Amino acid sequence: MIDFNAAESHFTAETRSFAENGLWAGRVQGTALPWPGIKLSGKGHAGGVARVHTSIGGNGLERVLVTGVSGPIGTALLASFEPQSVQIVRLVRGRAQNAAQVSWDPLAPVSPTAVSGFDAVVHLAGESVVGRWTEEKRSAIRESRVQGTRNLATALAHCEAKPRVLVCASAVGFYGNRGDEILREESPAGQGFLPEVCREWEDASRIAAEAGIRTVNVRIGLVLSPKGGALGNMLKPFKLGLGGRIGSGQQWWSWIHVDDIVGGIHHAMGTESGVGLGNGPVNLVAPNPVRNAEFTKVLASVLRRPAFFPVPELALRLAFGKTAAEELLLASQRVEPGKLGASGYTFRFRELRGALENLVG
Repeated sequence: MIDFNAAESHFTAETRSFAENGLWAGRVQGTALPWPGIKLSGKGHAGGVARVHTSIGGNGLERVLVTGVSGPIGTALLASFEPQSVQIVRLVRGRAQNAAQVSWDPLAPVSPTAVSGFDAVVHLAGESVVGRWTEEKRSAIRESRVQGTRNLATALAHCEAKPRVLVCASAVGFYGNRGDEILREESPAGQGFLPEVCREWEDASRIAAEAGIRTVNVRIGLVLSPKGGALGNMLKPFKLGLGGRIGSGQQWWSWIHVDDIVGGIHHAMGTESGVGLGNGPVNLVAPNPVRNAEFTKVLASVLRRPAFFPVPELALRLAFGKTAAEELLLASQRVEPGKLGASGYTFRFRELRGALENLVG
């Protein structure tokens, strides 16, 4: 007999990590990347973390400033630059340890001098959304993104040597709970706390765009990586045969393999406005989203395990609170990567089964 309380306790830990890392998780995996100017070296999937070789320097991007590098996507992105001569400088909280770091407080004004002279800026920083959304937590989630982006964009707008491009993270949470509606970049924001935050987050970056900096807001979906985030934390219960759908399982999950996260960011940095991306939002998701029930079915199939233990909505609301559970785990977002496809980006993983077999098969 299964101890439901134990299963629920394990799921609570799993879903807390999902909520925190699902938007940001990532380690570079795989064997061959079809991105223009990028090739893969080092060990493939069976051997561990791979490295991305990029000729981005050939596009005139020689100095890149990044924030949020302690997170999984930031880690993967940094690894993608290592083989090349691209100079990477990190904005970090606390004291800078060397010349490759610049100290900053996202809630305080940023000196334009500190961010001057970079060819591109990738802004990934933001407070975790995991946990109960108390007033204090809501404020931290909002201000770390909105005020942090506003402070950085203002500094970039006033620096002497402006970057050519700012790639600023956002999320598919922008759209809210939209059922079966197909969501494109031009779709309006949804209703709720996360859509409000995402809308204000993107608005804050327009300070840079108005100063002539090409600004791309990448609306990131559920990132798949076995080393952390949603998939990494779902693996243990699924391998034990304790996995199952979340709530009704009818909500759409717009996922993306971590290789395509890194590839999409490189594409955004290296693609000029005349060929499709331009300024504004870009949906960073795979072309074929699936319902949660299908996701869990495919994952269980790839792992050769059953998936008979659904997690009821009540358990989620008790664990996270009503609003957080509904917006983080039960919301349905059927998102289409229209701009990426139109601008010539080639997805390595278009289908969920292929992505999961590459990562955990």
